[in-house]
This record gives sequence, C-alpha cells and structure tokens, in this order.
Amino acid sequence: MATDVAASAGARAVSVVLVDDEHLIRAGLRMLLDAEDGIEVVGEASDGVTGVELVARLRPDVVVMDVRMPRMDGVEATRTLTSSEYRDAHGDPPGILILTTFSEDAAVRDAVRAGAAGFLLKNAAPTVLPEAVRALAKGDGWLDPTVTRALLQELASRAEPSLPTAAEVQLLTRREREVLAAMANGHPNAQIARDMFLSEATVKTHVHRIFLKLGITDRAQAVSVAFRSGLVRAGDGRGAGG
Repeated sequence: MATDVAASAGARAVSVVLVDDEHLIRAGLRMLLDAEDGIEVVGEASDGVTGVELVARLRPDVVVMDVRMPRMDGVEATRTLTSSEYRDAHGDPPGILILTTFSEDAAVRDAVRAGAAGFLLKNAAPTVLPEAVRALAKGDGWLDPTVTRALLQELASRAEPSLPTAAEVQLLTRREREVLAAMANGHPNAQIARDMFLSEATVKTHVHRIFLKLGITDRAQAVSVAFRSGLVRAGDGRGAGG
C-alpha cells in the first residue's frame, strides 16, 4: 500500500496502479496523478497479465485500466480482479477505472458488467482523472457523461427480460427514483449528494435499497433499468419524474 504522502490532511494517500500498453499514456497519467496531494502511483504494467499480478502484490486502492492490451485485455483483467477466486486469495478488489475511447462502447459495457467501478475518456480534462480516482477510492462509481449517452442507447436496445419492469421501478419511493435517475445519468454518489443536499452516507443507503428492491447488483444494471423503464429519456439526460 502507499506510504502516507498526505500527512498534513491526516489521511493515507490513495494508491494507484496504471495498466496500459502505451508508455506515453502511462507517463502522462502518472504525471497527472503524482502531482495531486493524497494520490500516489505505486506501480505500472503494460498488459493485463502483468497488471493482475502487480495488483495482487501491491493491493492498490484504484486501478486505472486500458481496454485494448496484449496478452490479456482490460475486460478480462477486470473480470479476473473481481472474481471470487481473487477475493478468496487477496480480499476485496480495488476500484477499477476503465480508460476508453468513443470506439470502445461495447468493451466498456462488458468491463462495467465484469465489475469495473467506472470509465473515463482518454481525452477527458486533466482535472477529471484525479476526481474519478478519489471517487473510486471512496467506493463510488464514475461514469463519464459523454460516453454514458452512447452506452445508455446501447443498453436500452438489449433484451434483458430478467431486469425489473417499469411497474416495479414505480414501487420505489420518489427519492429512490431520483437517485436511480441520477445514477443512470452518470453521476457519482458525491455529486448526487451535493445536488440533492444529502450526505454521501444517505445516498449510499438509497443506492443499497434500490439494488435490494429491484434485485440488481451493479450500476450498469441500474442504468439499463432506468432507461428501459422510461425513468430516464434518451438524449436529454433528464429523469422522467415520479
């Protein structure tokens, strides 16, 4: 784990492992993150196999993971790190932040469903990466709004008869529907808390209750349920009310 580089804040630094096959990309990511107080890059890997081994050894808080890599891609590496075998051997997995481009929407969907906590465009503003890393370190998700719109369209077209119906979604409380719509629009818990004037602990409780009531297990399913039920409408990013 990372050494304490945030002593003045009285908190341990967020430790990060970078997994990307492009050296220049890794160098840029390291430069951005190491410049932040309270974040420390503790390791780098150029392929999924090495990345999984490094994560198991270093136990970082967050992994920043590319999708397209040799030997093992980011989707399979994510699936490995979130598997029951990994949990049995190493405990809870780190938060996994997938780096993507517009051409990788399907791979991003697969990575999120494999257990990734979020995804981020490679051309996002430099200030966004540290914010996303901190969100994942706290246990929140991170869905880049630009990519989320395309992902919503793709998820909505999929046949998933086992997911809750619109009628079941309407059984949620008004506040729960508002939180579900915000999740579907790509907002992390911290932003939902700010927008709704709630504590993050309260938002996490709402998210937990939504998952239990709807019988879903991750934010990707929440996105699909919200979109397919009409709670969130395509193209305008607004909740459909309640």
